[in-house]
Amino acid sequence: MELLRKGKVKDVYDDGETLIFKFSDRISVFDKIIPSAIPHKGESLCRTSSYWYNVASSIGVDTDLVGLISDSEMRVKKYRQLDHGYSFLSNFMVPLEFITRYYLAGSLFDRIKSGEIDYHSLGFKNMPVYGDRLPDPFFEVSTKFEKFDRYLNISEALEISGLKLSELYEIREIIFKIDRRINSSVESRGLVHADGKKEFALGTGRNPVIIDTFGTLDEDRFWDKNDYDNGQINELSKEMVRQYYRESGYHKKLMDAREKHEKEPDIEPLPENMVKTVSDLYIHMYEKITGLKW
Repeated sequence: MELLRKGKVKDVYDDGETLIFKFSDRISVFDKIIPSAIPHKGESLCRTSSYWYNVASSIGVDTDLVGLISDSEMRVKKYRQLDHGYSFLSNFMVPLEFITRYYLAGSLFDRIKSGEIDYHSLGFKNMPVYGDRLPDPFFEVSTKFEKFDRYLNISEALEISGLKLSELYEIREIIFKIDRRINSSVESRGLVHADGKKEFALGTGRNPVIIDTFGTLDEDRFWDKNDYDNGQINELSKEMVRQYYRESGYHKKLMDAREKHEKEPDIEPLPENMVKTVSDLYIHMYEKITGLKW
């Protein structure tokens, strides 16, 4: 079995016919791996993603999941990795990430504040505030294999991926189909699904196949519904870790260094109490997201 790549969250092995994902307890923010292990994080991600894979299959979506090997390992189908897609190929990973947003949060909020995105284009009549529900789902695409993710317009996305416009729209409709199930399922268990990202391959006959992991705390943003209904945003995702580094001043130092093309500052470990809080969150959220016992 050959180690193909050691990612921020999981290690990917090639055993010939398939790939094996080994989920670690590593945690990353802002494309930086934090030097603190989060107990049970890998298991939570693996089991949560497996749950959503099964849901996706049940509603007619093709997935790359072959099966679980253990609580922190899964076997998946193998697709070629290409920096750019090709309009005549099949069986390759689409070199894009697909983001769907239902509430105003994260980088979308930042881009509205900076004026990069006009809030009128999202359907708002007046300047929105953080946490507002979007009048319509906001779908966007970013790069996957570049050093830092960047958002793309439709023309760039098609050029990089080799997708036809009809294939991009087909993937978008599959994502909406999956998210309708995620949104309604977690809402019944007291959560708001604010946004999430997904990845795809084009399988035999260029049929879209959802790959990698989705619906977990690392790819998606969840809020406590009761708090939200009472006017408060209670982040139940990796966002709390991002907020910690924003409040510590690290995020600003990092962004300044990147903007000036200077050496990036090392990210400091999380304090022990924060490690426990985040670990407990991953366990708790597995139960809240799936409705299953840990």
